[in-house]
Amino acid sequence: MSEALAEADLEIVPAGDEILPGYAAIELLSRNRALDVYDAWSATRSCRVIVKVPRPDRREDPGTRRRLLREGRILLGLSHPHVVRAYELVREPELGLVLETLSGATLEHIVGATAPRRLPATEVAVLGCQLCSAMGYTHAQDVLHLDLKPSNIVAEAGRAKVIDFNLARPPGPGVRGSGTRPYMAPEQARGDVLGPAADVWGIGATLFEAATGGPPFGRPEDDDRYEQLERRAAPVRTLRRMPAALAEAIDACLEPDVDARPAIEELGRRLGEVAERPSPQEHSA
Repeated sequence: MSEALAEADLEIVPAGDEILPGYAAIELLSRNRALDVYDAWSATRSCRVIVKVPRPDRREDPGTRRRLLREGRILLGLSHPHVVRAYELVREPELGLVLETLSGATLEHIVGATAPRRLPATEVAVLGCQLCSAMGYTHAQDVLHLDLKPSNIVAEAGRAKVIDFNLARPPGPGVRGSGTRPYMAPEQARGDVLGPAADVWGIGATLFEAATGGPPFGRPEDDDRYEQLERRAAPVRTLRRMPAALAEAIDACLEPDVDARPAIEELGRRLGEVAERPSPQEHSA
């Protein structure tokens, strides 16, 4: 286990002990500033599951509890092949969210496993279609994801699934800087009103990285400046040869002007046309 997971001498549930009633710990998978994520065994379902719980030092923190409760309520209300499935939201004796285990790898791992690599253009288009389908569905349920990025996309047997709805919420006024700095839309960085266009930007940023091997904006997380407020993203075809329609669709997602970005349905249609068109050789047209 990495030192980062054991930081601050915080307790870790030992393998075999219950995290929540009926859910035995296998291994701590990750630990961030608020939550612990465990690989666990469900006695009731006789299968492995993912369990998200507040970090030991954040169990009584109102903000942490509110966000996890909100994520649980949102996911329990969603049912889509490209969205991670929630099994249960446990409130007593401890708060925790139980999710399906996904056997695939994150897009972040796929793109940067050994060295930055680029997905074939058709795979980028198919990925985009699946993300548009997922976000079109969640938007119809009045839910924005607001943290679309390669580490929150799991690829499993040719199917992408969106995970981590920790920042998800209905459209409305935003909080400045809420999101992941290299991937957040300019309106998120500014704290403006947020709508579906913020997730269109997130799809574009994700596809940009899948296509080129790197994010559209690379300023480190510890830098308090927002690069997307200072410049436009580089046109994709200056970094990689690919079908013009695909490059134009990705570039359109990363328009600084909210109203200039395509609607999710239009974006899905444009990406679908690329996905259906055989292109054994990548080219610029």
